[in-house]
Amino acid sequence: MQHFEFPITNIPIPESFTFLNDGQLHPLCIIAAKQLQQYLKEELVIEHNFGLGESEGPIIGKMFGVLVVQNSDDEIGFLAAFSGKMAGTNDHSMFVPPVFDLLTENSFLNVGMAKLNEMNEVIRLIEKEKGSDDRLEQLKSERRNFSNALQMEIFDHYHFLNSSGQTKSLREIFSDVEYKNPPAGAGECAGPKLFQYAYQHQLKPLAIAEFWWGQSPKSATWIHGNYYTPCKEKCVPILSWMTS
Repeated sequence: MQHFEFPITNIPIPESFTFLNDGQLHPLCIIAAKQLQQYLKEELVIEHNFGLGESEGPIIGKMFGVLVVQNSDDEIGFLAAFSGKMAGTNDHSMFVPPVFDLLTENSFLNVGMAKLNEMNEVIRLIEKEKGSDDRLEQLKSERRNFSNALQMEIFDHYHFLNSSGQTKSLREIFSDVEYKNPPAGAGECAGPKLFQYAYQHQLKPLAIAEFWWGQSPKSATWIHGNYYTPCKEKCVPILSWMTS
């Protein structure tokens, strides 16, 4: 849990859990977000190009989140998280870990991706030499089935707590809201990471805020420094469970 660097004694804590509501954030969220943004500006030292300076490489803006929490001694602090990976890794001080770390050495994902790369190379060589034949279509079908199975295995490694200490898998959560399968990347957003860590460490969630940091090379939706509600496709089903 991160401690506030600014006095917060005169700020009342939320009576019930709060998200971004009608464009308004709880004051504690604003203070926590500003503190995190100051850290991103002045203290974060990684090779990740947010597009805000002269760093090289592809510009990758990112969603960050802060969750105001209360511990068993009634102390108020906050947790911080980022969506996905940052600079190709999940391991950064100041930020909570992922719900499940897909980047573990020799993990099933690394082994599976290596196999997919091998399949891609075989398909590429056959396309170069023969153009197309029955064997090529069979290999593409095998690759598609293997890729789908690997994605299902990824989903099955994600399990989320709720406020009562109950657990549901990612596929169970999305099945409850009548999705055939979870969207790719579900569970990697900042919000679920924050709640999972809070519950695992007996911290009471009070309020959350998420903001975009950096340029967005793909969409004008994401604007540097702006606050956003949880995405409906990936986060809302998960957070609805986690806050129940």
